[in-house]
Amino acid sequence: MIPNILSIAGSDPSGGAGVQADLKAIAANGGYGMAAITALTVQNTQGVSDVVLTDPGLVAAQVDAILTDIRIDAVKIGMLGSEAICAAVAGCLAGRGLPVVVDPVMSSTSGRTLTGQQALEGFLHYIVPLSTVLTPNLPEAAVLLGCDEARDRGEMLDQAEQLHALGPAILLKGGHLPGPQCPDVLVDETGPHWFEAERMDMPGTHGTGCTLSSALATQIAVLGDLCAGVANAKTYTRNAILGSGGLEVGQGVGPTDHFFALRR
Repeated sequence: MIPNILSIAGSDPSGGAGVQADLKAIAANGGYGMAAITALTVQNTQGVSDVVLTDPGLVAAQVDAILTDIRIDAVKIGMLGSEAICAAVAGCLAGRGLPVVVDPVMSSTSGRTLTGQQALEGFLHYIVPLSTVLTPNLPEAAVLLGCDEARDRGEMLDQAEQLHALGPAILLKGGHLPGPQCPDVLVDETGPHWFEAERMDMPGTHGTGCTLSSALATQIAVLGDLCAGVANAKTYTRNAILGSGGLEVGQGVGPTDHFFALRR
């Protein structure tokens, strides 16, 4: 059975991140993707210049239209942008028992802040309790906890455990640590699981958080196993980054190649 995966996220017209990346990653991992748009952005590979949030009622209407007609096997949540949108999404998903993978999008690759304080509070109040797994990077984890960014594996594990105490499993991504390694740690009820990878010097890293979380949502729906899903999603994302060298998209930070397997 092909799983149906719903992405609730913002739009990236350049195709490298947001729902555009989500739909590509879902398809490449064997799912059928759908999307409810939470924001329109004006961006390309060089950065984000404007963001217009979708009316919360319209976000809820999009999600409800899907839920009333189509079987959903997993949900991926990305950029939400406001407390009201967080509340609207939570109202649609609460009590349904769906696997929900949440990428806590707070800034773009170019550094533009996409989440204000009220949106952060709404995220913690409405979205975290319904999440199956959160996939923050180190700067995002620091914002969620209100602390300094982790500087080593020990601090990274401590922050992942603090976030896990809020309820969901945590896949904390360590790509911002210095050195040749990019370790990630999954903390759930079975304890910490480390995933090791060497740092890559490749041109296409735009939208990697969107890509990984969407691949993970699909893998969870396919496998029904979080740890195995993380391993598969990480392998897919790594190969998509490695494949980015074959793309010629923009003059800034380019996208990953979501369909690298088709070009082998």
